[in-house]
Amino acid sequence: MEGLYILLVVLGGIIVYSLITFLNQKRMVNTLNEEEFKAGYRKAQLIDVREPNEFEGGHILGARNIPMSQLKMRMKEIRNDQPVYLYCQSGLRSGRAAQMLHRKGHRDLHHLQGGFKKWTGKIKTKK
Repeated sequence: MEGLYILLVVLGGIIVYSLITFLNQKRMVNTLNEEEFKAGYRKAQLIDVREPNEFEGGHILGARNIPMSQLKMRMKEIRNDQPVYLYCQSGLRSGRAAQMLHRKGHRDLHHLQGGFKKWTGKIKTKK
Protein backbone atom coordinates (compact mmCIF):
# COMPACT_ATOMS: atom_id res chain seq x y z
CA MET A 1 0.00 0.00 0.00
CA GLU A 2 2.86 2.36 0.81
CA GLY A 3 4.32 1.71 -2.65
CA LEU A 4 1.04 2.86 -4.20
CA TYR A 5 1.21 6.17 -2.32
CA ILE A 6 4.78 6.74 -3.46
CA LEU A 7 3.79 5.94 -7.04
CA LEU A 8 0.86 8.38 -6.87
CA VAL A 9 3.08 11.15 -5.45
CA VAL A 10 5.68 10.60 -8.18
CA LEU A 11 3.01 10.53 -10.87
CA GLY A 12 1.43 13.69 -9.45
CA GLY A 13 4.84 15.40 -9.49
CA ILE A 14 5.39 14.46 -13.12
CA ILE A 15 1.97 15.80 -14.08
CA VAL A 16 2.55 19.09 -12.23
CA TYR A 17 6.00 19.48 -13.79
CA SER A 18 4.60 18.81 -17.28
CA LEU A 19 1.80 21.32 -16.76
CA ILE A 20 4.19 24.03 -15.55
CA THR A 21 6.52 23.38 -18.51
CA PHE A 22 3.61 23.55 -20.95
CA LEU A 23 2.31 26.84 -19.50
CA ASN A 24 5.80 28.39 -19.51
CA GLN A 25 6.28 27.38 -23.12
CA LYS A 26 2.96 29.00 -24.08
CA ARG A 27 4.19 32.24 -22.48
CA MET A 28 7.62 32.18 -24.16
CA VAL A 29 6.85 31.14 -27.72
CA ASN A 30 4.12 32.07 -30.15
CA THR A 31 2.63 28.93 -31.74
CA LEU A 32 1.64 29.64 -35.35
CA ASN A 33 -0.46 27.67 -37.79
CA GLU A 34 0.97 27.16 -41.28
CA GLU A 35 -0.57 30.31 -42.79
CA GLU A 36 0.68 32.53 -39.96
CA PHE A 37 4.10 30.87 -40.17
CA LYS A 38 4.28 31.45 -43.94
CA ALA A 39 3.35 35.10 -43.48
CA GLY A 40 6.39 35.85 -41.33
CA TYR A 41 9.21 33.35 -41.71
CA ARG A 42 10.86 35.00 -44.73
CA LYS A 43 11.57 38.13 -42.69
CA ALA A 44 13.07 36.11 -39.84
CA GLN A 45 15.69 33.54 -38.94
CA LEU A 46 14.20 30.19 -39.95
CA ILE A 47 15.71 27.38 -37.88
CA ASP A 48 15.10 23.65 -38.29
CA VAL A 49 16.01 21.96 -35.00
CA ARG A 50 15.78 18.40 -36.35
CA GLU A 51 18.84 16.21 -36.72
CA PRO A 52 20.88 16.46 -39.98
CA ASN A 53 19.51 13.22 -41.46
CA GLU A 54 15.94 14.50 -40.96
CA PHE A 55 16.89 17.88 -42.46
CA GLU A 56 18.45 16.26 -45.53
CA GLY A 57 15.29 14.23 -46.06
CA GLY A 58 13.42 17.47 -46.66
CA HIS A 59 13.15 20.91 -45.08
CA ILE A 60 11.36 24.21 -45.51
CA LEU A 61 13.00 26.28 -48.24
CA GLY A 62 15.44 28.76 -46.67
CA ALA A 63 15.80 27.00 -43.32
CA ARG A 64 19.08 26.63 -41.46
CA ASN A 65 19.73 23.38 -39.64
CA ILE A 66 20.76 23.84 -36.02
CA PRO A 67 19.88 20.50 -34.40
CA MET A 68 18.49 20.51 -30.88
CA SER A 69 21.47 18.36 -29.85
CA GLN A 70 23.84 21.19 -30.93
CA LEU A 71 21.77 24.21 -29.94
CA LYS A 72 23.66 25.08 -26.74
CA MET A 73 26.99 25.09 -28.61
CA ARG A 74 25.64 27.02 -31.61
CA MET A 75 23.51 29.58 -29.75
CA LYS A 76 25.73 32.45 -30.97
CA GLU A 77 24.67 31.78 -34.57
CA ILE A 78 21.17 33.01 -33.78
CA ARG A 79 20.77 36.77 -33.71
CA ASN A 80 18.99 38.35 -30.78
CA ASP A 81 17.66 41.35 -32.73
CA GLN A 82 15.58 39.43 -35.30
CA PRO A 83 12.53 37.19 -34.99
CA VAL A 84 13.25 33.47 -34.76
CA TYR A 85 10.95 30.95 -36.46
CA LEU A 86 11.55 27.38 -35.31
CA TYR A 87 10.25 24.04 -36.41
CA CYS A 88 10.95 20.34 -35.91
CA GLN A 89 9.16 17.19 -36.99
CA SER A 90 6.10 17.49 -34.73
CA GLY A 91 6.46 20.68 -32.67
CA LEU A 92 7.91 19.26 -29.45
CA ARG A 93 11.62 19.91 -29.99
CA SER A 94 11.01 23.39 -31.38
CA GLY A 95 9.09 24.25 -28.21
CA ARG A 96 12.03 23.12 -26.06
CA ALA A 97 14.44 25.02 -28.32
CA ALA A 98 12.35 28.15 -27.85
CA GLN A 99 12.59 27.75 -24.08
CA MET A 100 16.39 27.51 -24.32
CA LEU A 101 16.56 30.60 -26.54
CA HIS A 102 14.24 32.52 -24.22
CA ARG A 103 16.59 31.82 -21.31
CA LYS A 104 19.41 33.34 -23.39
CA GLY A 105 17.51 36.57 -24.02
CA HIS A 106 15.60 35.91 -27.25
CA ARG A 107 12.07 37.28 -27.07
CA ASP A 108 10.58 37.22 -30.58
CA LEU A 109 10.12 33.44 -30.81
CA HIS A 110 7.64 31.54 -32.98
CA HIS A 111 7.22 27.87 -33.81
CA LEU A 112 5.21 25.88 -36.32
CA GLN A 113 2.17 24.11 -34.91
CA GLY A 114 2.34 20.43 -35.80
CA GLY A 115 5.88 20.75 -37.14
CA PHE A 116 7.28 19.76 -40.53
CA LYS A 117 4.97 16.77 -40.88
CA LYS A 118 2.01 19.19 -41.19
CA TRP A 119 3.83 21.53 -43.64
CA THR A 120 2.33 21.78 -47.13
CA GLY A 121 4.47 24.62 -48.47
CA LYS A 122 7.66 24.52 -50.53
CA ILE A 123 10.39 22.16 -49.40
CA LYS A 124 13.92 21.35 -50.45
CA THR A 125 15.52 17.92 -50.36
CA LYS A 126 19.09 16.75 -50.81
CA LYS A 127 19.70 15.02 -54.11
